[in-house]
Amino acid sequence: MTRIVIIGGGPGGYEAALVAAQLGAQVTVVEQDGPGGACVLTDCVPSKTLIATSVRKQALLDAATLGVHYSGGPDGDVGTPIADMPLVNRRVKELAQAQSADIAARLAAEGVEVVRAPGRLVDPQVVRAGDRTIRADVVIVATGATPRILPTAEPDGERILTWRQMYDLEELPEHLIVVGSGVTGAEFAGAYRSLGSEVTLVSSRDRMMPNEDADAAEVLEEVYRRRGMNVMGRSRAESVKRTPDGVVVTLEDGRTAEGSHCLMTVGMVPNTAGIGLEEAGVTLDRGGFIQVDKVSRTSAPGVYAAGDCTGVLMLASVAAMQGRIAVWHALGEAVQPLRLATVASNIFTDPEIAAVGIAQKAIESGEIDANVVKLPLATNARAKMQGFHDGFVKLFCRPHTGIILGGVVVAPRASELILAVSVAVQQRLTVDQLAHTFAVYPSLSGSVTEAARRLMQPMTPTGI
Repeated sequence: MTRIVIIGGGPGGYEAALVAAQLGAQVTVVEQDGPGGACVLTDCVPSKTLIATSVRKQALLDAATLGVHYSGGPDGDVGTPIADMPLVNRRVKELAQAQSADIAARLAAEGVEVVRAPGRLVDPQVVRAGDRTIRADVVIVATGATPRILPTAEPDGERILTWRQMYDLEELPEHLIVVGSGVTGAEFAGAYRSLGSEVTLVSSRDRMMPNEDADAAEVLEEVYRRRGMNVMGRSRAESVKRTPDGVVVTLEDGRTAEGSHCLMTVGMVPNTAGIGLEEAGVTLDRGGFIQVDKVSRTSAPGVYAAGDCTGVLMLASVAAMQGRIAVWHALGEAVQPLRLATVASNIFTDPEIAAVGIAQKAIESGEIDANVVKLPLATNARAKMQGFHDGFVKLFCRPHTGIILGGVVVAPRASELILAVSVAVQQRLTVDQLAHTFAVYPSLSGSVTEAARRLMQPMTPTGI
């Protein structure tokens, strides 16, 4: 029986463990924080729970536009809905623990051993887990990553915080300054603005989320500004200092921004230091990320890696797939290498931004030849009924064959709507095939099939 030891219990680790157990391997997961790892306990699950609450509160704030008003208070006005942050944060933590418990139960049911201890590689076939030494035929490293800390803005857990510390706050920040306008910064900035905080978003670039679709980022920034957020573009933070009443953020150009709290969202660093990787022959890049190929192999024989510690694409879904691929390859099963072109991603802002396949910047640069169509969500009947005005559906296809190359959806629950485009990209469907697929009317998904219809090629007459 093949013995597989997995260092790290996040999506890359526990998904690999489940596949390995189902294929008959003896599996041990070494995870010091608990099943699910940081993704479930401190990062993805808690943040999306918080965001779900903020979206619900924003819906209450917007209800008047649909004819819903409050009554029953003084002068018939009960005021603005208020977020009970102790209750919100308690629910966030409880749901994270519940998800971790569900994962633990599933692992136990499949016969996977979980060792609650720090893990390190002694050599390519030996793992040290706390006081135990475990021999393995295959080792999978899935140790994840942790928030990057700037020496000029060290978190204190009270006023200067990483996102992992936000759930310990006992009250809503009066004025939250978010440093970093990437995906994480945009998500938290939007969530806390909807929850009731005054929010300043400090972006070092000329727009929010510079690595995402420009049209999508423009829509979101417009929404944020309309909701009262202060978005500071081209404003790189130099330092963050605590004051008697809050924080002051100093920018490189000498300007300052003052608030009650500061959230640092300036990237991630891999959890690869001090766990014996280089000594065991595992090659790291300059940023400390583990170098892997498309089937998750490292440079050390029998050692694979998955998830954020590889830096391939920091998504839970990618980590999980890397872990599964590692097991399938190690155990000799049929396997398809990881194809990043088919990975769907989502930014859990309000509205959400989902994308799959090629990006428009590749088309604009001339790297890829493709036709593009963008349909505003405001023309969709269901969107009108629900009061949704911001967003769009965008599709890309090859000019002659009509094969769908990718798409972007900006809409409420875009994470659900992108699935149709993901299937099309994965299966190399054409716009004709997608256009001939029935969509419910009225529905937001109808905009996906409508976009495909706009890209259909007219039949060329062949003559008499």
